[in-house]
Amino acid sequence: MIHKFDVVILGAGAAGLMCAIEAGKRGRRVAVLERAERPGKKILISGGGRCNFTNIYCQPEDFLSANPHFAKSALARYTPADFITLVEKHHIPYHEKTLGQLFCDRSANEITQMLETECRSAGVKILLNVSIREVQRTDGFLVRDGADEFHAPALVVGTGGLSIPKMGATAFGYDLARQFGLKVQKTRPALVPLLFGAADREHYSDLAGVSAEVVAAVGEQRFRESMLITHRGLSGPAILQISSYWNKGKPVRIDLAPGRDVTVALRDGGRRNNATARAAFQGVLPKRFATRWLELHAPAAKGAKDTWSKLELDGLERQVHEWIVVPTDTEGYGKAEVTAGGVDTDELSSKTMEASKVRGLFFIGEVVDVTGHLGGFNFQWAWASGAVAGRSV
Repeated sequence: MIHKFDVVILGAGAAGLMCAIEAGKRGRRVAVLERAERPGKKILISGGGRCNFTNIYCQPEDFLSANPHFAKSALARYTPADFITLVEKHHIPYHEKTLGQLFCDRSANEITQMLETECRSAGVKILLNVSIREVQRTDGFLVRDGADEFHAPALVVGTGGLSIPKMGATAFGYDLARQFGLKVQKTRPALVPLLFGAADREHYSDLAGVSAEVVAAVGEQRFRESMLITHRGLSGPAILQISSYWNKGKPVRIDLAPGRDVTVALRDGGRRNNATARAAFQGVLPKRFATRWLELHAPAAKGAKDTWSKLELDGLERQVHEWIVVPTDTEGYGKAEVTAGGVDTDELSSKTMEASKVRGLFFIGEVVDVTGHLGGFNFQWAWASGAVAGRSV
């Protein structure tokens, strides 16, 4: 059967649904084709089921891309305040958790219901369990699903990235971009836990569940948040954040006591030995971690007096502020919150998300080479890129 629309959107995720709403409000006949059995599956699991739907401090600097300026236009034209207005229109209670992160008070399901309600009001058709066999460009675009054909002059690709394959993530969007001759930046897992090397795993894996506030750094990029030790490596917000900037084989520098002088008590009249150091370190770090870290990094004992020199103390202080960990890898797409890389932004208009080489073809959301920091930024990119495309199709 042949179905004709003004706009066909591939993917009923955050970006696709927002695009559909904006296009539908402009009187466009819109169909959203989704391969899953329900819309917004990733929205439902986000934020521990409460959906960290935006961040009130969202800035272009919170995004990673081969072109750091690309996201500016969309983010300026659909802001966190715009999405908050929509949330409040639907009387969804929310709260700020930390660092500008906004969460639903009750359930992420309220966000998906809100988007579906807005789609219905705008006359959008959402078709589920659609398995796309083929996409062709004729005078417009033809999308084939078995016996059904969907025709439209505009095609919007909001199929997401490779993260969380058990939720149905595939490379479909990237393959489609390549089919139409567009470049794709190399993809990699982002906002993902890091794996210890063999020695660190042996030393620390039994401390799984221990967390501390740290500064994690790669190059000039730094994040001050909590770090969590796992059975396999390191996680927690600071590590997830820095993982987006980490490349295999490179070190991660971790300040275990940001803003603190841990050994000051040992220098100011205290005994310069393991016992005094343990007490000082346990005042800053979780006790088990402090003890283990000192066992591995404290200067060697010096006989009965067990006294360290000023030089040794200075070295210990430096180490606690620059613990070097060289991960072997990440936990991969299965544990990654998002995918870095994607459709090259040089191929797209920053104002409309339309491909410059292929009129009527748009790419939005995670499939594009724009990756946000942890804390609601990736949702804001989805809303913003979807909105500007929806206002242009």
